[in-house]
Amino acid sequence: MIVTSLLDTDLYKFSMMQVVLHHYPAAQVEYKFKCRNPGVDLVPYIAEIREELAGLCSLRFTPEELEYLRGWRFIKSDFVDFLALFQLNAKYVEIYPAQDGPGEIEIRIRGPWLHTILFEVPLLAIVNEVYFRNTQRGLDLSEGRRRLREKIALLRDTEGFHDCRIADYGTRRRFSRAWHEEVATTLRDGLGRQLAGTSNVWLAWKLGLTPLGTLAHEYLQAHQALGPRLRDSQVAALETWAREYRGDLGIALSDVYGLSAFLRDFDMYFCKLFDGTRHDSGDPFAWGERVLAHYRANRVDPSTKVLVFSDGLDIPKVMRLYQHFHGRCQLAFGVGTNLTNDVGPEPLQIVIKMIRCNGQPVAKISDTPGKNMCEDSAYVTYLRQVFEIPADPEAVPC
Repeated sequence: MIVTSLLDTDLYKFSMMQVVLHHYPAAQVEYKFKCRNPGVDLVPYIAEIREELAGLCSLRFTPEELEYLRGWRFIKSDFVDFLALFQLNAKYVEIYPAQDGPGEIEIRIRGPWLHTILFEVPLLAIVNEVYFRNTQRGLDLSEGRRRLREKIALLRDTEGFHDCRIADYGTRRRFSRAWHEEVATTLRDGLGRQLAGTSNVWLAWKLGLTPLGTLAHEYLQAHQALGPRLRDSQVAALETWAREYRGDLGIALSDVYGLSAFLRDFDMYFCKLFDGTRHDSGDPFAWGERVLAHYRANRVDPSTKVLVFSDGLDIPKVMRLYQHFHGRCQLAFGVGTNLTNDVGPEPLQIVIKMIRCNGQPVAKISDTPGKNMCEDSAYVTYLRQVFEIPADPEAVPC
């Protein structure tokens, strides 16, 4: 089995799941898989992916895992009690050849949000590992180890970057589970305090690292169907999060409707309430400058706030961003694919995104058009009107 523990996922899945349990236990959702690499044939591996899915759905949280979760300051006892009874169910997942093009596959996840939210990350890890163990049999990982050593040395040994810290965000696109563990172990031993932690809860538990994460796009997208009127959905999502965590896990994601729409909603109250914001699309330097200016305009000292960068980072880009913003605010960097799938072959660019909630379409309109994903173009047009988002002539149709 590829995934052997339900902890082998990203922390923000648990933080969002707790909110779903307490506030939206009846919500129904739909997720869709997409591979952005052209010409990748995944159809031959459908049976193998289904077999791994069955293994995933056989897992339960162990008493030791539950005790670990219970020790987190922001996890509530009733949520851990729920997880003690929890098990993923394959009836919510369909995997079949797509109609769109040769080699493409459909993965659809439909069901209660509370019972489907944990599918995304392990399913993506399964698709990755099934694909690479079939197409790269016996791959010599010495090249991956060489590249990893160079990255560690660059960050560790360059003068002026001793306070620059990175985190592993690479679960969903890793080459394999074993390689992910080796990468995290090597980073821990090679970087010391410069490794802030990992988004992967199982590795954090096993290797004694700090688990990191807050919320993802799906949380804000779902509020398009869960909130009051659509225009207030982003505010409703942030307010519900604040009610649940009372000041903990205070990093807001800024790109579900683009930065301009986010900043219109992220007023002085939210500027003071949340610890910082996360970048995940668009030019990170321009984004950071606008966010810092927004804090100043709302009479908040930017040096007390965190900017989290997590969009397609590698170590040189981390260092450029650190050099640009260091001393002006607090900084955090989440590096994903470039750490956990940089071994030689081209990584898969695969995602699973929420596309419906309670029967209604949901979408994000990020600052990188290629990241948009929705099956209802009329809804996207309406969403743009509601949030005053100008149409992008280069946007990829959803």
